[in-house]
Amino acid sequence: MPTDSKRVPGPTETQPPFLYQKKNEKAETILVNCDGKRHDGRKPAEMRPIFLKAGVISQARGSAYIEQHNTKVICAVYGPHEYQRREGFSMKGKLRCEVKYATFSCRQRGSHQTDTREKEAALVIQQALEPAVCLHKFPKSQLDIFVTVLQNDGSALGAALTCASAAVADAGIEMYDLVIGCQMRQAGESMLLDPTVQEEYHSRLVKNAESNHGAVTVALLPSINQVSALVQKGNLESEIALQVLKTCTEACQRIYPVVQQCLTKAVQSREKTIDTSETKT
Repeated sequence: MPTDSKRVPGPTETQPPFLYQKKNEKAETILVNCDGKRHDGRKPAEMRPIFLKAGVISQARGSAYIEQHNTKVICAVYGPHEYQRREGFSMKGKLRCEVKYATFSCRQRGSHQTDTREKEAALVIQQALEPAVCLHKFPKSQLDIFVTVLQNDGSALGAALTCASAAVADAGIEMYDLVIGCQMRQAGESMLLDPTVQEEYHSRLVKNAESNHGAVTVALLPSINQVSALVQKGNLESEIALQVLKTCTEACQRIYPVVQQCLTKAVQSREKTIDTSETKT
């Protein structure tokens, strides 16, 4: 059989590059160094820079894309449309949320099938958005929200909450308020806002007897100052939990102007597109 001389033959077997990466166990256990900074140079109460853009998917009614350093999430909203008759009659609309981690989003390749982590994230996003959306405005209808995590470098759920809220607002759905998500890791006396993958809480790494080790995810409606969803993992004392909740709500208030500015730019760009199309005609 003749061979193609212009094609470079690839190897018959491949290995993931993480097998050859050296693991620094000491750097993973030390979350805050003696200078009071984390492994990426941030202070414990410092967030990563956020990039947010709405209207990135032309086929969807509303969409948004968010970046928190190496955490990248995209969301698309479709509908409202009439839901299936077997679900029963309701004068209020319904939200259906689906979360999917891309197979290449984590260090270990994920599966195409929906796992428990994705189902839990979808339920949290749905419960957080239901109090913020005016469901009585579209009775007997359903709004579909699809969230895809393109790259997970920590705090993916908090970024997904903010991205989904911006996508729903970009779709023109009436809302009482936006929903802003934020995550925090509590490790003993250290509070780490917007944790990375190395800083996230894992129960297998903490002994059962140790207290004040866990993670908290907060979804806030900033204009009316109401918490629409709260997820806690681990063991936290009541005073520490209240302090963590206060810090997360303050961080959500700081993210709120970024979402407002993003939606304002999206509306202005659409108005320019309509004006140019009218002038051409």
